[in-house]
Amino acid sequence: LRAGPGAFCPVPRAGRSADDAAERSGRRSRGGAGSGSGFGEGAGRRARSGTRGGGSPSSSRAEKGEPRDPVEQARNICLRLLTGTPRTRKQLADALRKREIPDEAAEEVLARFEDVGLIDDAAFAGAWVESRHHGRGLARRALVRELRTKGVDSAVIDEAVGQLDSDQEEETARELVARKLRSTRGLDRDKRLRRLAGMLARKGYGEGMALRVVRQALEEEGEDTEGLDEPF
Repeated sequence: LRAGPGAFCPVPRAGRSADDAAERSGRRSRGGAGSGSGFGEGAGRRARSGTRGGGSPSSSRAEKGEPRDPVEQARNICLRLLTGTPRTRKQLADALRKREIPDEAAEEVLARFEDVGLIDDAAFAGAWVESRHHGRGLARRALVRELRTKGVDSAVIDEAVGQLDSDQEEETARELVARKLRSTRGLDRDKRLRRLAGMLARKGYGEGMALRVVRQALEEEGEDTEGLDEPF
């Protein structure tokens, strides 16, 4: 049929409706895909977060191979600290306390280590005296002070420093002054005295011995030592 001018024609309207429906369908399709994608990403993030956050501190320690038993922990700590470096019982006890090892566990391990000779304060003190006297020229007074700070028992300290007699200590003092003497040349006598005697005092030598050794060294260089008998 031929439609006359101004007659109602449903075809264009129907075409627009189909186009509109297709467009709406496309928007829903795109929106649905976006929503699904967003959920998947969120779920993935939550899953990954759960994986990272999951697990207790104890399981984490277990994965790292750290023992849970405090005795075993104390044993491992002591072995690490003793590797290559002797230590006193007090040094190890302080380290265990710092790491919050229970006292009972610490005492059990320390006693066991003493029984098998891994902790030996007497041997430690003897080696310390030998090394610090010959290596640094320290006198008995300074050695006693150092060993006390490391927690060595007084009786053990006395036995260790007993290795050094007065003659050996004085000989070491003379060697120290001889090495330092050249650097004081050009200074006046009193300055040389104070510098050399002060060096010996810092290493633990008594006033009487220090003065005697310094005076003799200065006399050998031709210095007038009259009046140097007074305490400095």
